Amino acid sequence: MNDHYYSNKPQSASDRQAFETVLRGFNFRLTSDAGVFSRDGVDYGSRVLIEHMEIPHEARILDIGCGYGPIGLTAARLAPQGHVTLIDINERAVELSKHNAAANAIHNVSFAQSDLYAAVAGEVYDVILSNPPIRAGKVVVHSLFAESWKHLMPGGTIWVVIQKKQGAPSAKAKLEEIYGEDAVVEVGKDKGYRIYRCTKNGE
Repeated sequence: MNDHYYSNKPQSASDRQAFETVLRGFNFRLTSDAGVFSRDGVDYGSRVLIEHMEIPHEARILDIGCGYGPIGLTAARLAPQGHVTLIDINERAVELSKHNAAANAIHNVSFAQSDLYAAVAGEVYDVILSNPPIRAGKVVVHSLFAESWKHLMPGGTIWVVIQKKQGAPSAKAKLEEIYGEDAVVEVGKDKGYRIYRCTKNGE
Protein backbone atom coordinates (compact mmCIF):
# COMPACT_ATOMS: atom_id res chain seq x y z
CA MET A 1 0.00 0.00 0.00
CA ASN A 2 1.43 3.34 -1.09
CA ASP A 3 0.43 5.31 2.01
CA HIS A 4 2.76 8.06 3.25
CA TYR A 5 2.40 11.02 5.57
CA TYR A 6 2.47 13.15 2.39
CA SER A 7 -0.51 11.29 0.88
CA ASN A 8 -3.53 13.54 0.46
CA LYS A 9 -5.90 10.87 1.75
CA PRO A 10 -4.21 8.21 3.93
CA GLN A 11 -5.65 4.71 3.53
CA SER A 12 -4.34 3.27 6.79
CA ALA A 13 -6.97 2.57 9.44
CA SER A 14 -7.40 5.38 11.92
CA ASP A 15 -5.84 4.67 15.31
CA ARG A 16 -5.83 7.92 17.26
CA GLN A 17 -3.67 8.35 20.32
CA ALA A 18 -3.24 11.28 22.67
CA PHE A 19 -0.16 12.41 24.55
CA GLU A 20 0.97 15.35 26.62
CA THR A 21 4.08 17.41 25.91
CA VAL A 22 5.69 20.75 26.70
CA LEU A 23 6.80 23.04 23.85
CA ARG A 24 8.44 26.42 24.53
CA GLY A 25 7.13 26.24 28.09
CA PHE A 26 3.52 25.64 27.03
CA ASN A 27 1.65 22.49 28.02
CA PHE A 28 -0.12 20.72 25.16
CA ARG A 29 -2.34 17.69 24.88
CA LEU A 30 -2.01 16.49 21.30
CA THR A 31 -3.75 13.73 19.38
CA SER A 32 -2.02 11.95 16.50
CA ASP A 33 -3.04 9.09 14.23
CA ALA A 34 -1.82 6.48 11.80
CA GLY A 35 -0.93 7.86 8.37
CA VAL A 36 0.52 11.15 9.65
CA PHE A 37 4.10 12.26 10.28
CA SER A 38 5.64 11.29 13.64
CA ARG A 39 2.46 9.80 15.05
CA ASP A 40 4.15 8.57 18.26
CA GLY A 41 5.19 12.01 19.50
CA VAL A 42 6.64 15.34 18.40
CA ASP A 43 9.76 14.50 16.38
CA TYR A 44 13.16 15.84 17.38
CA GLY A 45 13.55 18.04 14.32
CA SER A 46 10.28 19.83 15.00
CA ARG A 47 11.31 20.31 18.62
CA VAL A 48 14.61 21.89 17.54
CA LEU A 49 12.76 24.23 15.16
CA ILE A 50 10.25 25.16 17.87
CA GLU A 51 13.05 26.00 20.30
CA HIS A 52 14.81 28.30 17.81
CA MET A 53 12.00 30.00 15.89
CA GLU A 54 11.46 33.70 16.58
CA ILE A 55 7.81 34.72 16.39
CA PRO A 56 6.72 38.37 16.72
CA HIS A 57 3.60 38.77 18.89
CA GLU A 58 1.50 40.16 16.04
CA ALA A 59 2.93 38.08 13.19
CA ARG A 60 0.97 36.57 10.33
CA ILE A 61 2.37 33.05 10.13
CA LEU A 62 2.13 30.05 7.79
CA ASP A 63 2.96 26.52 8.93
CA ILE A 64 3.36 24.51 5.71
CA GLY A 65 3.31 20.75 6.16
CA CYS A 66 1.76 21.21 9.59
CA GLY A 67 1.12 17.56 10.45
CA TYR A 68 -1.05 17.41 13.56
CA GLY A 69 0.03 20.91 14.48
CA PRO A 70 2.84 21.12 17.06
CA ILE A 71 4.87 23.82 15.26
CA GLY A 72 1.95 25.99 14.19
CA LEU A 73 0.09 25.71 17.48
CA THR A 74 3.20 26.67 19.43
CA ALA A 75 3.62 29.64 17.09
CA ALA A 76 0.02 30.64 17.80
CA ARG A 77 0.76 30.63 21.53
CA LEU A 78 3.85 32.78 20.90
CA ALA A 79 1.87 35.26 18.76
CA PRO A 80 -1.27 35.97 20.80
CA GLN A 81 -2.08 39.05 18.70
CA GLY A 82 -1.12 37.29 15.46
CA HIS A 83 -2.63 34.55 13.32
CA VAL A 84 -1.34 31.19 12.13
CA THR A 85 -2.53 29.34 9.03
CA LEU A 86 -1.75 25.61 9.16
CA ILE A 87 -1.74 23.71 5.87
CA ASP A 88 -0.90 20.15 4.84
CA ILE A 89 -1.57 17.94 1.83
CA ASN A 90 -2.73 15.20 4.22
CA GLU A 91 -6.43 15.62 5.08
CA ARG A 92 -6.09 13.52 8.22
CA ALA A 93 -3.27 15.77 9.45
CA VAL A 94 -5.40 18.87 8.86
CA GLU A 95 -8.31 17.40 10.81
CA LEU A 96 -5.97 16.51 13.67
CA SER A 97 -4.48 19.99 13.76
CA LYS A 98 -8.02 21.44 13.98
CA HIS A 99 -8.84 19.00 16.78
CA ASN A 100 -5.63 19.87 18.65
CA ALA A 101 -6.24 23.60 18.37
CA ALA A 102 -9.69 23.19 19.89
CA ALA A 103 -8.44 20.82 22.59
CA ASN A 104 -5.82 23.38 23.65
CA ALA A 105 -8.16 26.40 23.39
CA ILE A 106 -6.10 28.01 20.61
CA HIS A 107 -8.29 30.27 18.48
CA ASN A 108 -5.95 32.52 16.44
CA VAL A 109 -5.57 29.82 13.77
CA SER A 110 -7.08 28.66 10.49
CA PHE A 111 -6.58 25.50 8.46
CA ALA A 112 -6.60 24.19 4.90
CA GLN A 113 -5.74 21.03 3.01
CA SER A 114 -3.21 22.18 0.44
CA ASP A 115 -0.75 20.81 -2.10
CA LEU A 116 2.20 23.07 -1.27
CA TYR A 117 0.84 26.66 -1.34
CA ALA A 118 -2.23 26.04 -3.54
CA ALA A 119 -4.78 26.90 -0.83
CA VAL A 120 -3.04 30.18 0.10
CA ALA A 121 -2.43 31.54 -3.39
CA GLY A 122 -1.93 35.29 -3.23
CA GLU A 123 -1.48 35.34 0.55
CA VAL A 124 1.65 36.77 2.20
CA TYR A 125 3.07 36.22 5.67
CA ASP A 126 5.58 37.63 8.11
CA VAL A 127 6.87 34.15 9.00
CA ILE A 128 6.77 30.77 7.27
CA LEU A 129 7.66 27.66 9.27
CA SER A 130 8.50 24.27 7.78
CA ASN A 131 9.76 20.87 8.72
CA PRO A 132 9.71 19.88 5.03
CA PRO A 133 8.51 16.46 3.80
CA ILE A 134 11.90 14.97 2.96
CA ARG A 135 10.44 11.62 1.92
CA ALA A 136 8.35 13.37 -0.74
CA GLY A 137 11.60 14.02 -2.61
CA LYS A 138 13.94 16.87 -3.46
CA VAL A 139 11.72 18.27 -6.23
CA VAL A 140 8.85 18.81 -3.77
CA VAL A 141 11.09 20.20 -1.03
CA HIS A 142 12.89 22.59 -3.36
CA SER A 143 9.53 23.74 -4.79
CA LEU A 144 8.40 24.49 -1.23
CA PHE A 145 11.51 26.65 -0.81
CA ALA A 146 11.24 28.37 -4.19
CA GLU A 147 7.57 29.28 -3.83
CA SER A 148 8.04 30.60 -0.29
CA TRP A 149 9.57 33.83 -1.63
CA LYS A 150 6.31 35.15 -3.09
CA HIS A 151 4.44 34.30 0.10
CA LEU A 152 6.65 36.42 2.36
CA MET A 153 6.32 40.11 3.15
CA PRO A 154 9.49 42.14 2.51
CA GLY A 155 11.64 41.52 5.57
CA GLY A 156 9.74 38.32 6.33
CA THR A 157 11.46 35.09 7.27
CA ILE A 158 11.16 31.39 6.54
CA TRP A 159 12.45 28.97 9.16
CA VAL A 160 13.40 25.47 8.01
CA VAL A 161 14.66 22.41 9.89
CA ILE A 162 16.49 19.66 8.01
CA GLN A 163 18.86 16.86 8.92
CA LYS A 164 22.39 16.98 7.57
CA LYS A 165 22.19 13.38 6.36
CA GLN A 166 18.83 14.09 4.67
CA GLY A 167 20.13 16.90 2.50
CA ALA A 168 20.86 19.94 4.66
CA PRO A 169 23.81 21.07 2.48
CA SER A 170 21.79 20.96 -0.76
CA ALA A 171 18.83 22.59 0.99
CA LYS A 172 21.03 25.43 2.18
CA ALA A 173 22.43 25.88 -1.33
CA LYS A 174 18.91 26.04 -2.77
CA LEU A 175 17.80 28.55 -0.14
CA GLU A 176 20.87 30.70 -0.87
CA GLU A 177 20.01 30.58 -4.57
CA ILE A 178 16.52 31.90 -3.79
CA TYR A 179 17.22 34.36 -0.97
CA GLY A 180 20.91 35.21 -1.45
CA GLU A 181 23.87 33.91 0.52
CA ASP A 182 23.83 36.72 3.08
CA ALA A 183 20.12 36.20 3.78
CA VAL A 184 20.43 32.54 4.83
CA VAL A 185 21.71 31.96 8.36
CA GLU A 186 22.20 28.71 10.24
CA VAL A 187 20.76 29.73 13.61
CA GLY A 188 21.08 26.39 15.35
CA LYS A 189 22.11 22.77 15.12
CA ASP A 190 21.39 19.78 17.32
CA LYS A 191 22.02 16.06 16.77
CA GLY A 192 22.50 16.50 13.04
CA TYR A 193 19.55 18.84 12.58
CA ARG A 194 20.14 22.28 11.10
CA ILE A 195 17.88 25.30 11.51
CA TYR A 196 18.01 27.85 8.68
CA ARG A 197 16.46 31.30 8.81
CA CYS A 198 16.08 33.03 5.46
CA THR A 199 15.09 36.70 5.22
CA LYS A 200 13.37 38.21 2.21
CA ASN A 201 15.45 41.29 1.45
CA GLY A 202 15.06 43.70 -1.43
CA GLU A 203 11.99 44.20 -3.62
